[in-house]
Amino acid sequence: MKKLITALVAGTALSASMLPVQAGGHLEEITVAYFLEWPLPMMESKANETYDEALGLKVNWVSFDTGTAMSAAMASGDVQIAVSQGLPPFVVAASAGQDLQVVDVAVTYSENDNCVVSSDLEVDKSNASELAGKKVAVPLGTAAHYGFLRQMDHFGIDLASLEVVDMAPPEGAAALAQGAIDFACGYGGGLTRMKEHGNVLLTGAEKEDLGILVFDVTSTTASFAAENPDVVATFLKVTADANARWTSGEGGDEMLAVLAKEAGMDLDAARGAIATMGFPSLDEQLSGKWMGGGIQTFMKGVADVFVAAGSIGAAQTSYEDNVNIETMQIANEG
Repeated sequence: MKKLITALVAGTALSASMLPVQAGGHLEEITVAYFLEWPLPMMESKANETYDEALGLKVNWVSFDTGTAMSAAMASGDVQIAVSQGLPPFVVAASAGQDLQVVDVAVTYSENDNCVVSSDLEVDKSNASELAGKKVAVPLGTAAHYGFLRQMDHFGIDLASLEVVDMAPPEGAAALAQGAIDFACGYGGGLTRMKEHGNVLLTGAEKEDLGILVFDVTSTTASFAAENPDVVATFLKVTADANARWTSGEGGDEMLAVLAKEAGMDLDAARGAIATMGFPSLDEQLSGKWMGGGIQTFMKGVADVFVAAGSIGAAQTSYEDNVNIETMQIANEG
């Protein structure tokens, strides 16, 4: 797994032709990474080109399957901002020395990230030890990977006994349906399809009781944030406004229809997915629970779990420099 993680961090995802255009030293366009089958409120602003208007820039949107691929694209300079990157892939890249920074909490979703065991095995939390020696699909370096490691530790399952295959959630779901693997871990639409062929070991609430938090971040490089703080702040403000519109109920089914279309989902699937999500306000994110210290501490814990599992070579002493609270403060004042 360690070699695979290293390869994912070192790789690139897009061509250099998508680098932002500079004219007279001014930014003219940016490229933003996002996920399909992940209906976030900000997708309405994407569809309406609200970001382009607020930023005064052309915004290119590129979809990815994993947060590790997002890290690689930011490392190559092909992507400037990544929306809803899982914290674990962020931690993997930061631990390897990539100059990434968290600029906000995109979404929380303890019920929308999990491991699913094939129905044929008849295994649940009461007899989870029977998974030893089985074959599992896991998108390495992602939030699902972190949750997998923590759950296996909780159930006392030796990782060395498992055959771990690196698969994005849609691929893992297909493999589970075909009986090619015994269980799979994932999120979003992939997780929904996994559940058609098996059962979860722990509920979202049970995972949270174990300290397995699941949330995604909006991330960028430290250099981009330093050179373009107003761009990042404006992006966060547009996102926060969309979140507030959804959370308040103002958007309703009309907004949901747009999110479903942008995410490539049918309406019922989008409704089910977003029902498991939470969107902290800017004020909430500026508190000690999140940007004011909580994320930094949690990142160190995630890194230490990956080190113990042999997935990364070493953790940073501190992840304080990997959280940028200033751009959110600017956004909150706007």
